[in-house]
Amino acid sequence: MSELISPELTFNDGNTIPQLGYGVWQVKDDVAEDVVQQALAAGYRHIDTAAIYGNEAGVGRALAATDVAREDIFVTTKVWNSEQGYEKTLAAFEVSMEKLGLETLDCYLIHWLQPKRGTYVDTWKALVELQKQGRVKTIGVCNFTAETLDELIEATGVTPAMLQIETPPYFPQNELRAYCADKGILHESWSPLGNGSGLLEEPVLAEIGARIGATPAQVVLAWHRQRGSVVIPKSITPSRIVENYESLAVTLSDADLALVDGLDKGAEGRIASDPAEADFA
Repeated sequence: MSELISPELTFNDGNTIPQLGYGVWQVKDDVAEDVVQQALAAGYRHIDTAAIYGNEAGVGRALAATDVAREDIFVTTKVWNSEQGYEKTLAAFEVSMEKLGLETLDCYLIHWLQPKRGTYVDTWKALVELQKQGRVKTIGVCNFTAETLDELIEATGVTPAMLQIETPPYFPQNELRAYCADKGILHESWSPLGNGSGLLEEPVLAEIGARIGATPAQVVLAWHRQRGSVVIPKSITPSRIVENYESLAVTLSDADLALVDGLDKGAEGRIASDPAEADFA
C-alpha cells in the first residue's frame, strides 16, 4: 500500500470526503469486486458507484472482503433516472443498500436532472428525508444546472453538498464551478481523464509530465486536485489504478496549471449529454 494519503475536503454539512476517489463506471459486476479490492490496497478510501452501473453488488463484496475498516471508506452511489420521484427513490435506495451490504451510506446522489420529467424536486426531497433518518450522511446531485440547483434549495432549504459533473480540461465548466464555490457546494469531476477523447495524448501534458516526472494522467489528476475538485478516475488496469493514486505526489506550478487550463475547448469539449436537455431512462 502507498504511504500517500488523499487530502480530505469538507462538505457544507460538516462531513468530509477523500479528494481522490476510485470510480467504477463501465466496470462489470464480476470485475468490480477484484478492482475495488485492488484500489483499496493501493490506498484509495473513496469508492464511487451507481445503480445504473450494475456493479453495486460487486462493490459490496469488495467492501465485505477488505480488512480496511468500514468507517475508513467513503462510499457513494446514485439513484437512476427511471427511479426518480419521492417514493420510487426511497425504494431504489433500499435496493442499492442491499446490494452494497451497507446499513449507512456516505453519499447518495441524483444521477441526472431529467428536466422534462419534472421529478427532480421530489427526488431531492426523498434524499433529504433519508439524510434526516440517518441512512445517508451526505446528499448531492450529478449533472444539474445552476438554475435547477437553485430550485432544489428554494423548495427544501437544503443545499446539495456536492455536484458531480463532467469537467475534464477540455470542458472545465468554470462558470458552474464558480457557482458551486459561491454556494458552498463541493465540485466533483466525472470522466476526469477525458474518457477516450484524446486528452491524454495532448503534447502539453506529455511535456509537463516529462519535466516533473509524471504521466499525462497524473498531470491531469493533479490539475483537478489543485483546483479544489473531488476527482474519481476509473481504470481496471492494475498498474494504472496505482498510477492514478500516486498522482497525489504530483504538484503543478501555477504556470503548468495555466497550460492545462489552456486546453479548454468550451462546449465543443463536452463528451456527454447536456443536463439541461437530457431525457433518458
